[in-house]
Order: sequence, then C-alpha cells, then structure tokens
Amino acid sequence: MNPRTSRKKNRKQKAADFVIQGSILAMAGIVVRIIGMLYRMPLNDIIGKQGNGYYTSAFNVYNILLILSSYSMPVAVSKMISARLARGEHRNCSRILKAALIYATAVGGIAAVVLWFGADLFAELIKTPFSRYALKTLAPTIWIMAYLGVLRGYFQGTGTMVPTAVSQILEQIVNAVVSVVAAGVLFGVGTSINAAQGARDYSYALGAAGGTIGTGAGALTAFLFFICLTASKGRERRQLVREDVSGRTESYRRIFYVLTITVLPIVISSGIYNCSNVVDNYLFGQGMDKLGYLEDSIATYWGVLGQYQLLFNIPVAVSNALSSSLIPSLTRAVANRNRREKLERIATSIRFSLLIAIPAAVGITVLAKPVCNLLFISEDNTMLIRLSMAGSLAVVFYSLSTVTNAILQGLNHMDVPIRHAVIALVIHVAALEVFLMIFKMEIYSVVFANIIFALVMCLLNGHAIARFARYRQEYKRTLILPTICAGFMGAAAYGVYRGIYALLPHRLMRGRIGMAIVVFPSVAVAILVYAVLLVRFRAVEEEELKGMPGGRRLVRLLNRFRLLG
Repeated sequence: MNPRTSRKKNRKQKAADFVIQGSILAMAGIVVRIIGMLYRMPLNDIIGKQGNGYYTSAFNVYNILLILSSYSMPVAVSKMISARLARGEHRNCSRILKAALIYATAVGGIAAVVLWFGADLFAELIKTPFSRYALKTLAPTIWIMAYLGVLRGYFQGTGTMVPTAVSQILEQIVNAVVSVVAAGVLFGVGTSINAAQGARDYSYALGAAGGTIGTGAGALTAFLFFICLTASKGRERRQLVREDVSGRTESYRRIFYVLTITVLPIVISSGIYNCSNVVDNYLFGQGMDKLGYLEDSIATYWGVLGQYQLLFNIPVAVSNALSSSLIPSLTRAVANRNRREKLERIATSIRFSLLIAIPAAVGITVLAKPVCNLLFISEDNTMLIRLSMAGSLAVVFYSLSTVTNAILQGLNHMDVPIRHAVIALVIHVAALEVFLMIFKMEIYSVVFANIIFALVMCLLNGHAIARFARYRQEYKRTLILPTICAGFMGAAAYGVYRGIYALLPHRLMRGRIGMAIVVFPSVAVAILVYAVLLVRFRAVEEEELKGMPGGRRLVRLLNRFRLLG
C-alpha cells in the first residue's frame, strides 16, 4: 500500500473512532435526557411548579458544590491518563487512579459536609427557604459523585466511552424510579404535616426532597457498576504495569501536584461557567423580592425556568458528550505534536455540535406548544411555551461554548476559559439586572441574560482557538447550510403539527395521548427532512451522517425509500 494512502486511511480511521466514541456518549446523553423528561412528567404532576422551584433551586446550589469538588475529575483524570498512555506509561496510569481516588475522598467529603450544614443558609440566600430539605438530601450524593468522576475519567482516558455511557443510563433509570416513588411518598408525608400545622408548603418541599433521593440512588448504582468493572480489569491492569518499559515512574507527590494544577483551572472555569445559575437564582430571588413578589411566587417562576431547562438540556447533552470524548483525543494529538489531527478534531467537534444544536433550536421554537403540553399536561403552560420559544437560541450558543471550552482545555490552555467565563459572567450579571429591575421582564430576564453569557463565551473562545491553534473556521458546511436545512425542517415539522392538530378532536388534545399523536410524527418528519436536506445540499456526506447518533439506522431507512439519491 502507498504510504501516503496508508497515512490518509489511518487519519480517517482515527477521526471515525473519535466520532464513534463521541456518538456513544451522545446517544447515552440523549437517552438519559429522554428518561429525565419522562420521569419529570409524573414528578412534576406530584410536586407542581412550586415544588419544582424548590427542586431546581436545590440543584443549582448542589451543582456548584459538585463543580467545586468533583465535576472536573473526569476531565482532569482522562487528560492525565491519555497523555501518559500516549507515552506507554502504564505504571503511572495506575498510580494516577489511586491518587485521584484519595483526592476524591477528601474533596467529596468536604463538599458533602458543607452542603449538609449549610443547607439552611443557602436556602435563605436564594429566597426559597423550603428548598433546605432537598439540599440536605443531596449532600451524600456529592461524595459518591467524586468517586464516580474519577472512575469515569479513568476509562475515558483509555479511549473508551462505553463504561461512562452504560453507567449514565443505569444511573438515570434508577434515578427515575426512585425519584417518582420517593416524591410521592414524601409529598403525602408533607400533606399530613400541612394539615397538622395549618401550613401549605411542606408537601411541595418534602416532595422535592423525595425527587432528589433518586439522584443519590442513581449515583450509587453507577458507582457500584464501576467498582465491578474496575475489579474485573484488575488483572489486565497489573499485567500492563509489569510490562511497562517506559522507565519513568512519577511520585505520588508529583501526581497530586499535577492533578491539582490540572483540576484547579477546570474547577474555576467550570465553576464560573456554571455558577451563572446560582447567581441567577440569587439575583432573581432578591430582585423579585424588592419588586414585591412573595416567596411562593418566586419559587413558581423558578419552577417554570426548571421546566424550560429540561428541554434545553437534551441537545446540549450532545455537546457535553462530545467534549468528554474530545479532551483525551485532543490531548493525545497535542502530546504527539500532530497538527493535522489536532485541527481535524477541532473542526469535527464544532461541526458535529452545530449539526445537532441548530435544528434542536428550530425544533424547540416551532414545537414548543405541543411539546410543553405533552410534558406538563396538568398545568397552564403559557409562560413555559413563551419562555421556550424566546430561549431556544441558547441551545446553539451553549452547545458551541461547551465544545470550545473543551477544545481550549485539550490544547492545554486551561486558564483561557477562566478569563472568558469571568468576562461573560460580568456582562451576564449586568444584563440580568437591567432586564429584571429596569425592564421588569421577570423570568424572561434570566433566559435573555443566559443567551448573552453563552454568546460572549463563544466569541471569546472562537478568537482564542483561532490564535492558539492557527485554526480557520469553515462556515458554509458548518453553519450556513445546516441553518438553511433546519429552516426547511422547521417549516415541515410545524406543517405536520398544525395539520394533525386540525384533524384531531379538540377533546383529545386535552390529554397526553392527543399531544403525543401530534408531537411524535412531527419530530419524526423533522428528523427525516433534516437528514435528507443535509445530504442533498452536501452539508454532510453519507459517511458523516452514519457517524452521528442513530445515523446508520437513519441512512438505511432513507436509502430504503431512495431519499438520498
């Protein structure tokens, strides 16, 4: 075989492996978010918008402590493992795993203690005092997640995303079942307390706490899965350590130092990047209080935002999954000084992310009403529908900013996303104050401020990537053609939705069955139209479509009906 042909084939194979690994996590992320949507329907029916407000507020605080303690562990560990595997240092990989587990014990334990004893203070600060029960319930989960983050990062660093994908699905299934059951039981307990004390908030507060019990149960299940998997791989790992001929053994002191300096920039950048939710929660609660709104009204508004985020998180999950597979892959390319592979990884990740995010934003816009009414049928969803339509653009910017953050981390410019996140957060806070206190835009002010935050991150990250990697963004096949295809897709989906809606009896449309009859065909048509147009307009090749989540099955279906030409 010609050496040039061989190298080209090898590059294509590596690119295909990268997309496949990203697709595995992306599919798992989509499945997890769909399960999340499904169980949030009965959960929301149980605890209502007020309970959902306590639930969402508790998770905002929990997420910040999770970020500060262990959220960065998968990225940091996978980055360290992949860099050493590229040099054949199996002994150091084993030592990194041990050191990271010790590190997780310390930081996870501290975060759990802070959340447990600080629950009352956090709840008062965000003007939802009844969220304290959910906060305390989440405290043990942080400790479990620290260990889980280390084990996920270890296997991601070895180049396989399958264990993480399987564990995420197991975690969410257990989470769904336990959350709904526990919420129902504790809501009943809260109702009894309400009757005894002449109150009305305990049922919502304890119901929300029940919903968070499932998070801990799911995390524990995933952790037990990894314990079994790690134990089963123990003999193989010890054999690789014995065969290590790299001649380099890092001290544990050195490993802890490297782990710390790897974790800290990720913690700070992720903390600032994600703390906007807690900042929003605090500023919104304080601002609405000054404007004369009651605590239960503030919780209800925040509950609507939580419902919007449920839709928003599904397409963003694809970018999160892509980032998880991108960082170790990009780290290996940088370690091997392979410029071509590095640029290919950057281009593929940005393009793949936008191919999913753009149609998702269009879909949320045109199908907001039927989708919201399907998920939350028992309530008046007027505000949620408007919020979803107004905030759909956030899907694109958050997806892109997530991937570009990962690119900069993979390029070893760990401090750059920190600076960008600080700048974006300052602009975000200023925008939120203006929208809320001057224009009196209520919960819409949070959504618009979030769009501005993500947009600023995208612009700053894009400029930095171009400078550090000497990367030039291609726009036609990455942005312009997918947007055109998504526009036609949206028109087709909306047409199907309105057509079916007009044909069905009005009485049927008041229930979930009627909404499902409207939503599922509309989504199916949207996927088919978008896939066909992508190939017809040459925005993607058929082989690229196969690399996307569910792409091979979709290509077979389209070829069966001769839609790809």
